[in-house]
Amino acid sequence: MRVLITGANGFVGKNLQQHLIERPDVQVKCFIHDNSAADLLSLLVDTDIVFHLAGVNRPEDPAEFQQGNTDLTQQLCDALQQFNKTIPIVYSSSIQAATDNPYGASKRAAEQVLLNFSNSTSSPVFIYRLANVFGKWARPNYNSAVATFCHNISQDLPIHINDPSAQINLVYIDDVIESFLQVMDGVLTATGFIDIETQYQITVGDLAQQIRAFKVSRDSLISEDVGNGLVRALYSTYMSYLQPEQFSYQVTKHGDERGVFVEMLKTKNAGQFSYFTAHPGITRGGHYHHTKTEKFLVIKGNALFKFKHMVTDEYYELTTTGDEARIVETVPGWTHDITNIGEDEMVVMLWANEIFDREKPDTYAMPITD
Repeated sequence: MRVLITGANGFVGKNLQQHLIERPDVQVKCFIHDNSAADLLSLLVDTDIVFHLAGVNRPEDPAEFQQGNTDLTQQLCDALQQFNKTIPIVYSSSIQAATDNPYGASKRAAEQVLLNFSNSTSSPVFIYRLANVFGKWARPNYNSAVATFCHNISQDLPIHINDPSAQINLVYIDDVIESFLQVMDGVLTATGFIDIETQYQITVGDLAQQIRAFKVSRDSLISEDVGNGLVRALYSTYMSYLQPEQFSYQVTKHGDERGVFVEMLKTKNAGQFSYFTAHPGITRGGHYHHTKTEKFLVIKGNALFKFKHMVTDEYYELTTTGDEARIVETVPGWTHDITNIGEDEMVVMLWANEIFDREKPDTYAMPITD
């Protein structure tokens, strides 16, 4: 399939390009700001679908709204009619099209151009009145609060909020692209005005607070709930604004005569992750928990785990090595320890189902004796 993207170098265009070039069945052609009307004609000759993303939203001269939005759309339709092509057109309009400002009026007029073209030629037209689209590669300090907040907060720059309680509607770039591709692949066939299925609402104040929480998580090690929904999308967006020198960071390493212990990540609802080392012959642990549970994974060395029931004195032991992917769990009410029985340093990954609380550690010393 031969795909033409107008406005290919814009935020949405860059993301769409990246998704399309991953597909061997698609050939991508791009129309950008420097191209001419003649270029548009030549690019349309053998095109199978047009993603019309080009537009003007912050011109120096208000007349450019008409030229960059309405007139360009008319040129596109005229060129298609000249070639007698009835191919699908996907248009990125804006929720501003429902307003009476110059930008909104020009987008609304462009929509009407497309609808008229569809009625006269039977070309399928898909119009997306997009809300505030956010995601990687959006331009900060331009027209996206998410991009501005992510960039400025990640780079220790100030942000300005006029009304923290102001509500904004958001759509995530990957959801937009997914819908676009459904049109291209014939999955989404209903023409006219199309809504992105997943949309989010958040106040400006909560948005800023959430993005600041991503930044401080490197110090607290407490991760936000970044696996689903809006927080997942915002976290991905925030991370995309980090500079290469910010791709890594130090965490505290606690060391003594036994080895080292390093906490890597803490979660609000799913415990924490860490690792520790032990020199040959060293035993770690020798305690029990009432409620806390742990998972151990030896990734280097040879380990002997010992367990003893606090009431019945039942005893159990097992050995494991870094050569086998074997997880050993501690059970409430059993005291336990781990000994390096090899000749080299032992390295062990550790997950606990709760964040360690020094005020209520639920950890009670009880060495296992022979």
